Amino acid sequence: MRHFLDLASCSTDELHELINLALRLKSEWRDGGNEPLLRGKTLGMIFQKPSLRTRVSFEMGMRHLGGDALMLGPQEIGLGVRESVPDVARVLSRYVQGIMARVYDHKDVAALAEHSRVPVINGLSDDYHPCQALADILTIRESFGRLEGLKLAFVGDGNNVAASVALACAHFGISFSIATPEGYEMKAPIRKQALEIADRNGNSIDMQTRPQLAVAEADVVYTDTWVSMGQEAEAAERADEFGAFQVNAGLLEHAKQTAIIMHCLPAHRGDEITDEVMDGARSRIFQQAENRMHAQKAILARLLA
Repeated sequence: MRHFLDLASCSTDELHELINLALRLKSEWRDGGNEPLLRGKTLGMIFQKPSLRTRVSFEMGMRHLGGDALMLGPQEIGLGVRESVPDVARVLSRYVQGIMARVYDHKDVAALAEHSRVPVINGLSDDYHPCQALADILTIRESFGRLEGLKLAFVGDGNNVAASVALACAHFGISFSIATPEGYEMKAPIRKQALEIADRNGNSIDMQTRPQLAVAEADVVYTDTWVSMGQEAEAAERADEFGAFQVNAGLLEHAKQTAIIMHCLPAHRGDEITDEVMDGARSRIFQQAENRMHAQKAILARLLA
């Protein structure tokens, strides 16, 4: 594994190894701290979009592993505007030992990887959010002690998070069911990727327009914001389209009584999820947020150590 751009480009074995490494690094950290595997190494972090979890989890992950991180916001680079994406990659990769990029267009993070001398990690793009999905799998593994044979239901927008969660489920033997309003489905090429991987691993990908059908007998119920960054002008329209897709106590009656609740954050409480569900005993949302750091430490150790 040279870069970490999307889960479709990783093998199932590689992803299992990353989860096992994340579990070990998390346990090691809780028992007194991680070994300084990345001492003397620096991660350059490119941000086109604002961030809480991505910035802090990567920066603290590098510190835990003995390395350092350098944050570069839009004003420093102007990716593809002030300077071409290939030139940014050619220059930055001569200074640092790894690059993490949180961008709009997935083509930009792909171009960074193509022209970089060092590993590139997709911290988020409009097509994929692979680091989030790896943290989600870590959280599910901790909650159930297993992955194969479970069912995850995603309710809401078929966005970058849904795409990566679908791919992760396909790799790890989790049945995936998604309910979206018409017109908000996952992109066709990504659906094809997930279906091909699921077929190889003997599990299913199911697409619905009724959330009650998607969450039926689910072990995990997952949602995300209805309005992502860059979609603010669509907020009122999306609120109308997604009104029946709220994760609330009524919807959860269709899932298993032991089902856990997940959300990648930030959450718009009262829209896609209620306070009752988000703060309830079945919520694993803030465990997910912590696990961003531990999952990403595994990626960093695998690529940079």
